[in-house]
Order: sequence, then structure tokens, then C-alpha cells
Amino acid sequence: MQIEGLQENNTVRITGTIVEGCVFSHEVYGEGFYTFRISSERLSDKADILPVTVSERLIDRELLQVGAKVDIIGQLRSYNNYAGKKNRLILTIFSREIHLAETSEAENEIFLNGFICKPPIYRKTPFGREISDILVAVNRAYHKSDYIPCIAWGRNARYITNLPVGSNIQIWGRVQSRFYQKRIADEIEERIAYEVSVSKIELPDRSQGETPEAGEQKTDRERPELEKQE
Repeated sequence: MQIEGLQENNTVRITGTIVEGCVFSHEVYGEGFYTFRISSERLSDKADILPVTVSERLIDRELLQVGAKVDIIGQLRSYNNYAGKKNRLILTIFSREIHLAETSEAENEIFLNGFICKPPIYRKTPFGREISDILVAVNRAYHKSDYIPCIAWGRNARYITNLPVGSNIQIWGRVQSRFYQKRIADEIEERIAYEVSVSKIELPDRSQGETPEAGEQKTDRERPELEKQE
């Protein structure tokens, strides 16, 4: 499947190995939903540990055992968790199709068509690499939106930092995880965040000649988390 050719605003195609078993999450109109985590390998021999939500009607959850490899087509969705004193933005890969994988080939692709909803944050790493954090709002059915943290590198980072809030933007990339430490009072907690690492961006309302070239995709780094993205 070529995600670049799809017309939906939010499409993920990913394969991975289940590393945390299936547990009940919630029920909507009598339909139960379960969550589990997969490990999706990178070319660098590292792996992203990513959360997945699946309906009990899509697959026998007894097949979703630790060690099983699955092929998923779905969307990257967000919701606010209001537990505690501060709400947190939670991301999950919402499965629309899921099968036991028949190949060992690793896939991790995402396409988003959304709108920049807060000013991009531009910085340089200690090694001089340019990065921009972007929060993209992607519309879905029933007047809902998903808020997806994204990170762009190099020329894409410089380009996107000058775009105003409200700009329509198309993004191609991969879903990745990132561990970070957060100080709470006198303790330091290790947490995990999820984001889209951008490999290509386009502005739908501009001509092809005005769109930036694909920037270099970097994945191994240290940087502060996006606000609310914990």
C-alpha cells in the first residue's frame, strides 16, 4: 500500500512485534476496545515502542500474544487524559485493519493532512542540527480533531518555523517513541512520548515549485518534550 497516494487526512501503516499483551481499555455502544504495545524496528537497529488500540470485532484478541507480529492500517489519534491535576495529551495508533504479519519486512509510514495549531518551536541541537517542533490538528468525523506532535529536521525545520498558525500542511513520515526524564518535586520520572518524525512536507495551497524539498530525517536526539505531550 502506498500511503502517499491515499486521500484520507490521517493514515498509518505499520508492522511490529507485540511486546505488551492485550488489555481492556473501554467500551463504546457495546463494542469493546483493547490496547497493546508493539515494537517497530528502525533502520538504525533501534526500535519504537508504540501503543495500539483495536476493536474486539477486528481480530480474535487471543491471537494478540506477546511475540506475535502484526500488520496494522489505521490512524494516529489523540485524546486528553484529565487524571490528576494536569491534563495530558495521549496518542495511540487506532487500528482499522489488523492481521498477523506474513512477512518480516518492517513498515512504519504515516500521512497527515492538517493545520498548524500553535507556533512552531525552532532550535539547534548541541551538534548544530536544526529541528522544529510542530503541533498539527487533523480533522476527523463527527467534528473531532486529533492533535499530533511532529518534528522536522534541516531544511524542513527552517521552512516550517516561518509558517503561520492555521497553515494547511501535508506531512509524510514515521511514528516514533522517545524516552525522556521529567522532574516532579524531588524525584525524576522516566516517561515516554510519541510523535511523527517528518520526512516530507507540502503545502496543498501552493504550487509544486514553492514546496520545500524533503529534509534529512533524524531520530536519535535529546530535547524537551512538547507541552502536554507526555
